[in-house]
Amino acid sequence: MANAVAKAKGVEVSTNVMDDILDFAGEGAVFDSSEMQIPFLRIAQALSPQLNKKKPEHIEGISSGDMYNTVTNEYFEGEEGVTLVPCFQTTKYLEFIPREQGGGFRGEIAANDPMLTRAERQGSKEILPTGNELVKSDQHYCLLLSSDGSFQPVVVDMKSTQLKVSRRWKTQIAMQKIPHPKTEKLITPPVFATSWKLTTTEESNDQGTWANYQIAKVGLLDNRDVLLEAKAFRDSVAAGEVKAVKDPDHNESQSSHDQDNDIPF
Repeated sequence: MANAVAKAKGVEVSTNVMDDILDFAGEGAVFDSSEMQIPFLRIAQALSPQLNKKKPEHIEGISSGDMYNTVTNEYFEGEEGVTLVPCFQTTKYLEFIPREQGGGFRGEIAANDPMLTRAERQGSKEILPTGNELVKSDQHYCLLLSSDGSFQPVVVDMKSTQLKVSRRWKTQIAMQKIPHPKTEKLITPPVFATSWKLTTTEESNDQGTWANYQIAKVGLLDNRDVLLEAKAFRDSVAAGEVKAVKDPDHNESQSSHDQDNDIPF
């Protein structure tokens, strides 16, 4: 006699197998947090290798303006977007050799390095005393929520034209107020207590057209499990226990323009 089928949000297996899965839940799947690395969520631009079938980075079905996971290659339609819970934010200062000098990522500069204050604006670029280019990157560590109730950690790094979106997002987070249910005093909820919709939109200037982020508030979280997971994720990142994967765009042969896929600044 065939076993009954257990259904759990997109998963269908026989009931006896599901019973075993529930009995052994989590076994062997728990790793030290120091071994965990978080993938980036990026926008595929017109010149991104993810759109080029001849490139090893190609992702089948992806279109310009879609977002993709740099580790799993899962992609999300830009207009539909994704739902995120922001947990932690940090700002990185990156040094690149200019493209006309061969290009190449030179490393990260500490936020308290006095060299940062000596960078000079030259056109659309910030140039360091060394002659190399300074690129600021806001990195948002988030939980990406799926429609089936699952979630995954991602880093949304925003640089160049995306920084204006990052600034708006941080401003909106800081300006949130909700009434305390007992005192009715307005309080600011923790960063990990709200969810946001991240989509993409087309922008252009006299240098070209590209896709950029749009962010809109969804509301307060109404799932305690997600809230606690977001808090734990925030604590792990803040303690330096988990970090982003090595950025695939940061190698010795790529300039800041290469890693931004030629987005106009």
